[in-house]
Amino acid sequence: MKLTRLLPLLLLAGLARPAAAQTTPLYQPRDIKAAFAKGTRSPDGRPGPNYWQNRARYDITVQAAPPARDIRGRETITYFNNSPDTLKQVLLRLIQNIHRPGVSRDGDASPDYLTSGLVIDTFRVAGQTQPVQGTGTITGVRLPKALAPHDSVKFAVAWHFPISVESGREGMIDPTTFFLAYFYPRVAVYDDYAGWDRLPFVDSKEFYNDFNDYTLRVQAPANYIVWATGTLQNPKQVLQPAAAKLLAKSMTSDAVLHIATAADLAKKSITAQQPMNTWVWTAKDISDVTFGLSDHYVWDAASVIVDAKAKRRASVQAAYADSTVDFRQSVKNAQYALGWFSNPANWPGVAYPFPKMTAFQGFADMEYPMMVNDSPQKDPKFAQFVQDHEIAHTYFPFYMGINESRYAFMDEGWATTFELLIGRTENGVEAADKLYKQFRVNRWIHDAATAEDLPIITPSSELRAGYGNNAYGKPSLSYFALKDMLGDALFKKALHEYMDRWHGKHPIPWDYFNSMSSASGQDLSWFFNNWFFTNNYIDLAVAASGSTITVQNIGGFAVSFDVNVEYTDGTRETLHQSPAVWQTNQKQATITVKKPVKAVKLDGGIFMDANEKDNNWAQQ
Repeated sequence: MKLTRLLPLLLLAGLARPAAAQTTPLYQPRDIKAAFAKGTRSPDGRPGPNYWQNRARYDITVQAAPPARDIRGRETITYFNNSPDTLKQVLLRLIQNIHRPGVSRDGDASPDYLTSGLVIDTFRVAGQTQPVQGTGTITGVRLPKALAPHDSVKFAVAWHFPISVESGREGMIDPTTFFLAYFYPRVAVYDDYAGWDRLPFVDSKEFYNDFNDYTLRVQAPANYIVWATGTLQNPKQVLQPAAAKLLAKSMTSDAVLHIATAADLAKKSITAQQPMNTWVWTAKDISDVTFGLSDHYVWDAASVIVDAKAKRRASVQAAYADSTVDFRQSVKNAQYALGWFSNPANWPGVAYPFPKMTAFQGFADMEYPMMVNDSPQKDPKFAQFVQDHEIAHTYFPFYMGINESRYAFMDEGWATTFELLIGRTENGVEAADKLYKQFRVNRWIHDAATAEDLPIITPSSELRAGYGNNAYGKPSLSYFALKDMLGDALFKKALHEYMDRWHGKHPIPWDYFNSMSSASGQDLSWFFNNWFFTNNYIDLAVAASGSTITVQNIGGFAVSFDVNVEYTDGTRETLHQSPAVWQTNQKQATITVKKPVKAVKLDGGIFMDANEKDNNWAQQ
């Protein structure tokens, strides 16, 4: 049976002309309204004429010497106030305090996860010592002199903390392998719609950071290799000549090179043989830095073209225990992912913006700028699926400075969408769609709990139950629905316009909604109201009479679906319906065909139906 993308011969009356629902404005909270009123955001989805954002320059030195778990660091932060406001204080994020007993967190913590937290040894503002109090993940520091608009201030900080034995997003992988994330005190975001970002880190929700410039120095003993965000500035000083030469060769190699094998490590022929090596990395205009180190992880590297016009390559590296089978394919998988995501013919079709991507074997299945911390998987296909998802986060939230703490669907939903799109090319449509439905949709659509149907726009910071579905599956389905309704070409045009407008900035949901409407040339308010501001779910029901097919939208979401029709003359046809079928009447759609209908079956594909029993109709 041939699948044809036919529009119904007759939809609901009035579909072709603007409907009242189209002009219904999207709800805006009062703080968001204020931002639009101040001109920092524009109704067409662009940054407003008065848009601003603050930034900083970090120079960080960290010392780690496993198996000792003591981590010591110092940094200078030059903070630039680009806002129109005079700042009398700054808020610091001390995320390592998530390990302290008694700190607010969404889940339980085992004894191995708990530590004494981060201790600030000294804190100076413009050379003046300033006390820092607070044992939580965020604390305020009063400035001895107010920071005027368009001025800067320099902080000097020294700190220490014990790395946790149990590794989550970060921590000890094994006694001589550490992964450090959120290891340095940082200035919280001060933005145009909420002021200081005061949301505590509770471990289940993720992050919101400014775009900063970083110099990172990691001091580690001889025979410990360090992998980090950024570009290594001194490979010839920290690596022995053969390893440094091989690393340089990998930067232009399509073939995977083994920079450090288990045999090399046993011979101690990789790092410079000094008591402590200082590895220096730089990264500019980026939202965070992380690093991992080990004395026994092997090291693979290659590169891939990510911008065909400029012939620009990105380095692809992997660090893992030699016994870990799936990681042996990590570099090849990452080459494919970076090349695929960067290809204008694919999704998102934007060149990978960074010089490197490193996959580090850990336990988190977690993304960071230029790094992923992924756990080993017995199934190599699932390992590739996980790595694809984390690499996809390059675009949201690292290319776009998403506030994940409040609006997780703006990054997790997109990574979930891209994971399916690339997965179809790796494993075939049927297998990829099956995994997506099982992993991303099934648990939500068959859970009738009230919390699971809360509107997607509900701030992530307010959710525990329902967080996962609101962050991943439901928004991803909305992106697929919009893609189907607009068509690939227009959807990509609008998506790229949104990304271009907000690359390196801090978009919020209304910037996405407004950008997609203005860039597509359509008022999509009805669609966004339907998907993001309601308690809808997916549940369709079908009936027919003569040559008329009626589809009831019981759940309410404006979804795509196929109508598989068998006519009384024995012929069959599949009519694809995009979400446009719901534009005028979101509760019922009528499809008129030319011949009497014998039987009808609805097929939602990835848009799984909560009750499939009423998706079939047959003539009695």
